[in-house]
Amino acid sequence: MSKSLLPLAVADLSAFAKSLRTQLTTLGHVPTHVELLNLLAKAAGHENFQSLRAKVTLPDGPVADADRVAKVVRHFDAAGKMQRWPGKTNHQDLCLWVIWSHIPPDQRFGEREINEFIKDGHTFGDHALLRRSLVDMKMLARTPDGRLYRRIEKQPDPDALALLAAIAGRNTGAA
Repeated sequence: MSKSLLPLAVADLSAFAKSLRTQLTTLGHVPTHVELLNLLAKAAGHENFQSLRAKVTLPDGPVADADRVAKVVRHFDAAGKMQRWPGKTNHQDLCLWVIWSHIPPDQRFGEREINEFIKDGHTFGDHALLRRSLVDMKMLARTPDGRLYRRIEKQPDPDALALLAAIAGRNTGAA
């Protein structure tokens, strides 16, 4: 089941509470997690939890997976530098966005220069791994001879944007 935010608006909280109480008393046992989700959805006037999820449209598009972002942010120190390379591929991909964000756009760099940007973004000492991964993920392009590199402009996904914001918040002391 998705861990994204699911807004639930209730027009009349008193009627919601009464409906939920009635459903719980007729149930006769402690509801499971899924049963409780269905009871909450029914008390809010939906057929069940699945119909509630199907009817919800988020105006701002996709929502970040807060669980995934929270797990990935642990790989960064208070200064926003990556301390270790995650074991999970989908966490690695997310970490690369932070390194990518340190590389200036619309410029070409030699290998030594690009390595400096990458080294500034981590503390575990494997800039070659990160450089290769950035190229493999098509976040960084290099000439066939490997002499020049440039950042490929892409729109970060919601998880990447949330991670970048979380790290920026740590750096300013806001989060």
